[in-house]
Amino acid sequence: MMILRYSAASPYARKIRIAAELLGLSSRIEVVAASTTDPNDSLRQQNPLGKIPTLLLEDGTALYDSRVIVDYLDYLGGHQLIPADPLRRFDVLRLQALGDGINDAALLIRYETATRPAALRDQDAIDLQQGKIDRALAALEAAPPEGTVNVGQIAVACALGYLDLRFEGAWRATHPKLVAWLSDFETNTPAFEATKA
Repeated sequence: MMILRYSAASPYARKIRIAAELLGLSSRIEVVAASTTDPNDSLRQQNPLGKIPTLLLEDGTALYDSRVIVDYLDYLGGHQLIPADPLRRFDVLRLQALGDGINDAALLIRYETATRPAALRDQDAIDLQQGKIDRALAALEAAPPEGTVNVGQIAVACALGYLDLRFEGAWRATHPKLVAWLSDFETNTPAFEATKA
């Protein structure tokens, strides 16, 4: 059995869990919590970066990060989430990069505001990351994802879910098309609700 080292709040781990469910692989993966801050957690031996998600294969090989893991799971599951056709493939991978980029920026803001004392917070750094999120959301509002569920859509949904979790869903007030898209995604992809932190 494979082992997924994860945190329930991680949007990247959520992406893997949703992909595994859609690919029919959940029963082959044991989900085990990890602490990225605990030096005694075996995560640091499994992944030298000490990051989640990390997928441990049955032979002991560790795969990381989420893009590599989802690519591997898609291979095992019959290439359902990442299209083979080059034109469609790179559209989907670009959408995944956009969703993951929102998460990257949101996590940096979260670290700056949740772990750093208020007097030491760098507002310019926060504003820089918020600008990335705002531009990505504007692009998605202008052209919400279309077609069958793929890894790009999963990444975007997980990013929006993370913004709901950590930033009280403030994005929703100004992105009605994206709100409607996420509602449809949630309705058609039960794993999204099942993996909510």
